[in-house]
Amino acid sequence: MPAEHRTGFVSIAGRPNAGKSTLLNALIGEKLAITAHQPQTTRTSIQGVLTTPEAQIVFVDTPGIHKSDTLINKRMMETVRSMLSERDLVLYVADATRPPTEEDEHALSALNKSSKGILVLNKIDRLDDKRLLLPVIARYAELFPFAESVPVSAKTRQGLGELLRVIQESLPEGPAVFPEDYITDQPLRFMAAEMIREQLLRLTHSEVPHAVAVLVDKWEDSPRLTKVAATIYVERPGQKVIVIGTKGQTLKKVGTKAREELERLLERKVFLSLFVKVKPGWRDDPSFLSAIDWRAMIGSEAEDPNS
Repeated sequence: MPAEHRTGFVSIAGRPNAGKSTLLNALIGEKLAITAHQPQTTRTSIQGVLTTPEAQIVFVDTPGIHKSDTLINKRMMETVRSMLSERDLVLYVADATRPPTEEDEHALSALNKSSKGILVLNKIDRLDDKRLLLPVIARYAELFPFAESVPVSAKTRQGLGELLRVIQESLPEGPAVFPEDYITDQPLRFMAAEMIREQLLRLTHSEVPHAVAVLVDKWEDSPRLTKVAATIYVERPGQKVIVIGTKGQTLKKVGTKAREELERLLERKVFLSLFVKVKPGWRDDPSFLSAIDWRAMIGSEAEDPNS
């Protein structure tokens, strides 16, 4: 281990649609978190580990900070609060194209003022005049005592090298806590379910996304093929009609694109079967929310993605 090796836990926080998951994927160099145009895409904490000769950075992507109106939203905010406590560093990701709103002020109030924070102004690829960043940075500085501000574009990777440098210098000295080839704590079942949900978010109408949950029912590995069966849950019959689509075309597209993503992840052929069921009020059903939580999938027949 080189001298002054640094290791630390870094939470990624911010408002919905700030680009937190895109940033995590860009920093790790692997697709760990799903992304979509709809807000509140991330529903739980997702860990990604970046190991370099000089440091090991454990990133934790969190759901966007928002007001809680259902049990699932309340659990999401509990996740955020727990992930923001006892961190070595917090990255607050904000949209660089606009000044902070009242919702941003609410989100920043969730951060502990004693926490070491870095303001990450994302989406600078949308700004022709970078001087417009100055008043945005100044306003955020009034709301929270950020140690530094780093403009980036997670989409184009602009500024990520500088951000990693700032992060590394902000972490305490210490040995690595995970093996060098360890990337994420997410079980394959959860990652498969998220890939299916991602395609649903991208292919269905705005009324459907937040009412959709995916649960992998079966996972079978053979020497040449992995068979996966999953159920898509919605809250109303009309949403089921939308998910299936005319003559089943929407569901077929979802299955095809999710299968292709899974094959890239597993580096093998995948046979994916999808089913759709109506489960009214699942977002306020504690037992169902526990079933779709990735922590409940640990120890299942799904293997560790890093094994």
